[in-house]
Amino acid sequence: MATAVKVYGPPFSTAVSRVLACLLEKNVEFHLIPVNMAKGEHKRPEFLKIQPFGQVPAFQDESISLFESRAICRYICEKHAEKGNRGLYGLDHLGKASIEQWIEAEGQSFNPASSVLVFQLCFAPRMKVRQDEKAIRQNEEKLSKVLDVYERRLGERRFLAGDEFSLADLCHLPNAHYLANVADTAELFTSRKNVERWWKEISGRDSWKKVVQLHKQPSASA
Repeated sequence: MATAVKVYGPPFSTAVSRVLACLLEKNVEFHLIPVNMAKGEHKRPEFLKIQPFGQVPAFQDESISLFESRAICRYICEKHAEKGNRGLYGLDHLGKASIEQWIEAEGQSFNPASSVLVFQLCFAPRMKVRQDEKAIRQNEEKLSKVLDVYERRLGERRFLAGDEFSLADLCHLPNAHYLANVADTAELFTSRKNVERWWKEISGRDSWKKVVQLHKQPSASA
């Protein structure tokens, strides 16, 4: 019997959430091990052995250690290709290439602007950090331009990489969740018909609903 993989990090972290959503889509058993970043647990020597940059998530599969959420998701999909959602990372070379280009779009275009907004609008108030209004305005403009591209694409296809939900869509879930549900920025999605339809569909998946529930728990296993 396979040993459950270990995911280190607070479940409300966007990068940790990305990995958890992938594990749930693939029906892979996991143990979620909280890391108290406020207490500096992510900088301790034992943690740096598995995540040398002192960030989350860190991931262990028996003797294998990985970091960076998108790389972890790719590994999960490749290792467990026949489990759960078999098409999550594509079923052929062309499908995988289409997924990869939209994962790149998420990482290079959607994530930079949305990450700034998530921090400034959602996490800074909790941390009692002063919000940077200029950064908020600038990144709302940047994200709007990205979502205009998505609006056109989603007018042609049901999902970003094609007509099936894939890792490309999944990678957007964490940041989009905070912007659509926590920050006062839902209009970025609801003002675009195709983006709104896409967001409602991907955020309504059982895997993501379970991740959102985990946000409320200090630790969990599945």
